[in-house]
Amino acid sequence: MKVPKEGEFVTIKSYKHDGSLHRTWRDTMVLKTSECSLIGLNDHTLVTESDGRRWVTREPAIVYFHQKYWFNIIAMIREKGVSYYCNLASPYVLDDEALKYIDYDLDVKVFPDGEKRLLDVDEYEAHSQQMHYSKEIDYILKENVKILVDWINNEKGPFSQGYIDIWYDRYKQLSRK
Repeated sequence: MKVPKEGEFVTIKSYKHDGSLHRTWRDTMVLKTSECSLIGLNDHTLVTESDGRRWVTREPAIVYFHQKYWFNIIAMIREKGVSYYCNLASPYVLDDEALKYIDYDLDVKVFPDGEKRLLDVDEYEAHSQQMHYSKEIDYILKENVKILVDWINNEKGPFSQGYIDIWYDRYKQLSRK
């Protein structure tokens, strides 16, 4: 697998635990890759849902994926400040087709004022039964919620304004905006 270079585009595909395709983002610009992570940006990116519905993202959003942590982070850059949508998900894999991960339903939303909400607990419980999530996966996800909340509380990585400024500026340079 050829690692994408900065300024190139990748497709992102999320799946459910049973292997079914959940959602696809086309043309995410790669801002940085390292041995364990990928930082990208979506800006008016086409998103296709599993049922075929399509929509386009409304604002620039920095995306952060890691091969160690069981979450990914979307930092949506809005006029009223940065909002975060964090998916509890498997670490990503990258192949010739796309960056891929398994979405495990639970999400943490962080509002510009710092308020945090754990979302989709009912969906997680239902899918856990329906798709037979193991006790090990349940434990890993709950531990990663703790790590994620620690990152949020301590403004680590994507949760720091400096991080947002650096990567959004880099996007503007690469896209000549």
